[in-house]
Amino acid sequence: MKIERGTADYWRASAALFLAAFSVFAAVYSVQPLLPIFAIEFGLDAAGSSVALSATTATLALSLVLVGWLGNRFNRKSLMLSTMLATAALVLAVPASGDWTSLVVVRALLGIAVCGVPAIAMVYLAEEMSNAALGLGMGLFVGGSALGGMSGRLMVGYLAEMVSWRAALTALGVLILINALVFLLLLPPPKTPRARTLTLPELGANMRAVLSDKALPLLVLCAFLMMGGFVAIYNYVGFRLLTPPYNLDHGQISLVFVVYLVGTLGSAWMGALAGRLGRRKVFWPLIVVMLAGLAITLLPPLWAIVLGMAVMTFAFFGAHSIASAWVARRSQNARAQGSALYLLAYYGGSSVIGTLGGYGWSIGGWPGVVGFTAIAFGAALLLAWRLYLLPPLIITAD
Repeated sequence: MKIERGTADYWRASAALFLAAFSVFAAVYSVQPLLPIFAIEFGLDAAGSSVALSATTATLALSLVLVGWLGNRFNRKSLMLSTMLATAALVLAVPASGDWTSLVVVRALLGIAVCGVPAIAMVYLAEEMSNAALGLGMGLFVGGSALGGMSGRLMVGYLAEMVSWRAALTALGVLILINALVFLLLLPPPKTPRARTLTLPELGANMRAVLSDKALPLLVLCAFLMMGGFVAIYNYVGFRLLTPPYNLDHGQISLVFVVYLVGTLGSAWMGALAGRLGRRKVFWPLIVVMLAGLAITLLPPLWAIVLGMAVMTFAFFGAHSIASAWVARRSQNARAQGSALYLLAYYGGSSVIGTLGGYGWSIGGWPGVVGFTAIAFGAALLLAWRLYLLPPLIITAD
């Protein structure tokens, strides 16, 4: 029997997966406010320092397809719990890194460790929750990722200014360990029987089915472009705010990440709105709002920068929650492969576009970063409009 919206199991599952998303995304993005510190301490330029983040998202992206394929061999709850425990251990290992190379290696291993939660949680939600519960359930999971991304950045950035970046990451590792124990107590055991592991020919057939669908490749490309541009903005806004006329310290800059709270609202609200109006009608306007928020950040006042990032963040997480639920439902019998390809593109965009945005900073400062990101968002908008024009697939209520 599927988990229905409003039941005790629904709220337990939602809370547990919220904590899982919170933990892994706090771990992944915790170094983002530290990029200017790394640039100074290790003698790097902006793009070079971003490798601390890109190394994690790159290995995360590459690991997702393998986990999506072999994940059926394991109990979904046990796999996600193991992911959280490994994440805590590797976050605690980063402060022990003695040089830049070892730090990047540990961060790359972290990407492999965390992949179990985003890959398996989406499948867990699609398999265990009813269609009526899935939209909000997915929205709450994405909201957990938004809040985790914000809290990891805020906590680490603030403590790095007050104590040190090594002490800040140690505190985060301990918090993730506590969250793993609460997750163990809360998440209902999966009731849907695990599907058998696909053979290589079957895996290839599922991949071809996903890629031959008229909508899914467009959603995958949108994920690459949207996430890449989004991460580029957050990677390099700290470099801008360190310079005149702002001259903020690292603790003050970390407060900018509070705007991630509106991402939590955006994911839940837009997920529910798309359930009522249809995903195609809500998805592309959100990318327009992302572009509008991006334009606002070009204004000089600090409040305008924060406002622009808040608008962009709200729309981005709303669009992501819609696209991820859309992929999970439209993939039908190839859900694991559809979700894995979506997340492969999502984190691949973070690594590629997120790092390349640093050259925009080196060449043109903040306008260079915004211009680079606007190209990515503009391309995503064209793809989203194409999705709007496609006939809906009735079985998945597009």
